[in-house]
Amino acid sequence: MSRFIESIKVEDQRIFLKELHQRRMNDTFSNFGQVCKIDIHSLFLNLEHEEDGLYKFRIEYDLENNFRTQIIPYAISELYDFELVIDDEIDYSFKSAERTHLQNLKDKSHADEVIIVKNNRITDTSYSNLLFLKDKIWFTPKNYLLNGVMRQNLLQSKEIKETEITLDNIKEFSHFQLINALNDFDDMFIYPIEKIINLPKEESDLEF
Repeated sequence: MSRFIESIKVEDQRIFLKELHQRRMNDTFSNFGQVCKIDIHSLFLNLEHEEDGLYKFRIEYDLENNFRTQIIPYAISELYDFELVIDDEIDYSFKSAERTHLQNLKDKSHADEVIIVKNNRITDTSYSNLLFLKDKIWFTPKNYLLNGVMRQNLLQSKEIKETEITLDNIKEFSHFQLINALNDFDDMFIYPIEKIINLPKEESDLEF
């Protein structure tokens, strides 16, 4: 049976974006004609988590409402370089626990992390959405693999904007950063666009 995950930020005993996580879980059940009976806030309270610091609250569940939880310390990793990889067939519409395809793309890469290109459009990394900087404005690609909760939150608060980012225009952006439920909009981890090791030199010279 298919299994899914929610990875939720907990910092100094506070849980973050739980409404967006709950909505995504509810929508996953609804898409497959089922009803979600798992309540994230209740699960968190039952953990009796009393430690300060940054933690990942992980819920793995199936469509029969079976679940297991973990809460583990979390540290944000800085990455050295990135590689554009083309995969026009990839589909990660739901936050599935089955991540073999994504991991294979990363394992075959020559960089710390991959940026996945689908139908010429920039989407996500193997574990996060992306933001790109242009003229002091942060943009997120319109084309994504998974509409992450942090992405939704930043769009709702109008801190970022959507735009189409492709192989043809990616060099118009100066910097980028990775965002997900545990990686916030953070000035500490901004990468220059040149950290992508195989940026297209010209439209006719895409080296992959």
